Amino acid sequence: MKVIVDYDRCIESGSCTRAAPEVFELRDDGFLYVLQEEPGEELRSAVEEAADMCPTAAITIEG
Repeated sequence: MKVIVDYDRCIESGSCTRAAPEVFELRDDGFLYVLQEEPGEELRSAVEEAADMCPTAAITIEG
């Protein structure tokens, strides 16, 4: 699976970091960072939840 964030749509709400902190991080500079662009299958449900919770639908999953 590959995680893609559309940073033009992202409003850095942090909802994805609560759902999948192993994959997403909102840093002190106010920007969202993807820690694992290709996380393992064991994180699929958390990443899917993060994508579902994103208020601007900025997160997509391929694969």
